[in-house]
Amino acid sequence: MPAKKSKPWEGRFATATAPIVEEFTASIHVDKRLAPYDIAGSLAHCHMLAACGIIPAADGKKIARGLAEIEKEIADGEFVYTQSDEDIHMAIERRLIEKIGPAGGRLHTARSRNDQVALDLRLFVRAEIGSILKSITAFQKALVALARKHQKVVMPGYTHLQHAQPVLFAHHLLAYHEQLERDGERFADCRRRADVLPLGAGALAGTTFPIDPEQVARELRFAKVAANSLDAVSERDFIVEFLAAGAITATHLSRLAEELVLWSSSEFGFVALPDDFATGSSIMPQKKNPDVAELVRGKTGRVYGNLVAMLTIMKALPLSYNRDLQEDKPPLFDTVDTVKGCLAVLTALLPRLTVNADRMQAATAEGYLLATDVADYLVTKGVPFREAHHIVGRAVRRCLAENRPLESLSIREWQELSKHFGADVREWLSQEAALARRAAGGGTAPANVARRLRGL
Repeated sequence: MPAKKSKPWEGRFATATAPIVEEFTASIHVDKRLAPYDIAGSLAHCHMLAACGIIPAADGKKIARGLAEIEKEIADGEFVYTQSDEDIHMAIERRLIEKIGPAGGRLHTARSRNDQVALDLRLFVRAEIGSILKSITAFQKALVALARKHQKVVMPGYTHLQHAQPVLFAHHLLAYHEQLERDGERFADCRRRADVLPLGAGALAGTTFPIDPEQVARELRFAKVAANSLDAVSERDFIVEFLAAGAITATHLSRLAEELVLWSSSEFGFVALPDDFATGSSIMPQKKNPDVAELVRGKTGRVYGNLVAMLTIMKALPLSYNRDLQEDKPPLFDTVDTVKGCLAVLTALLPRLTVNADRMQAATAEGYLLATDVADYLVTKGVPFREAHHIVGRAVRRCLAENRPLESLSIREWQELSKHFGADVREWLSQEAALARRAAGGGTAPANVARRLRGL
């Protein structure tokens, strides 16, 4: 018979946990990251137990002192984690009892690891959302700074990755600012739903002790207390929502990363990456690879995977708590680290970009970017847009066949296509005029972009 080891639940079992099972079920190597939140929750719980007379006030003071000492041990790297602790909750409780004796065993009164871990996770998610929101704001500021620096630079706008219409480079950058603004709103909304105290739910049915959850909520600054104990211990939709917000944010960062890859290529040449944000080739001496942008793009797949993993963990769990939920932490922690890392590296990269305004400007001369303006010109002359579209399409086809720009067509050649063309069509073949005309709300007109930048 294997030697027995001390476990909080050992009274029910005749033998100790098999080593292979202990190794398989332990989560201490992952969830020790929750230590600060576990201690904060335990302190608030301890204060409430003592205030309600559920534990002696003297024991409450011992517990609070012991937890403070353990917090310092963890911060100083002196705390010893063991696999037999199973998880961070048992590790801290074990050390507390070692430090203050039997009084430490009173801390778990009126709670379960089920509501304890739910509390730790909510505290963690709430804190990390605050950190991510700051990172999003920093990234937005970097976008705005780059847009202001190159406010008058014109570039081709694209649809289907084909030249479409001229836009301001600043307008293009501010599109990402808008996306990140919505990302921040999603995280903030997620934080609102995570801001619910689950402690007091016990294992699943609540507790028989006369606790005061409102006191704990006030100390930990939760907006409200969970209304249903079963839901409180078994629900992780706040994690799913966090991972979804992270996945959408990663999508936006990946799209910008892809454009940096394209723009820094020889074919585009719109930007140049700083040497210290690029890598070389082990075989080709001339290479300068956009690895940072490529990794942001690649790590997005991991963030997606974390969301799918969490949804899969939750999809068939009966109420209430199930050990499957132990697997919620790896995808959560990885998404936190990955999203924060991607935001940080892109925020550091943007100010270091070299923008090749001349190359962007030259590219706008390719691809007949003013064709839509000419069609709009015909509309002002009373031509239905569909007919105007067809007429200008014929003009483009002719120019393609003769390898000419639209601007080279003479008035006579325009009038051969339609009697509605007059000499004033020249005014619609100016890039500056084309930009200025797009003054409707949200358009790329320089006045619009300048006004938007002033408001940021």
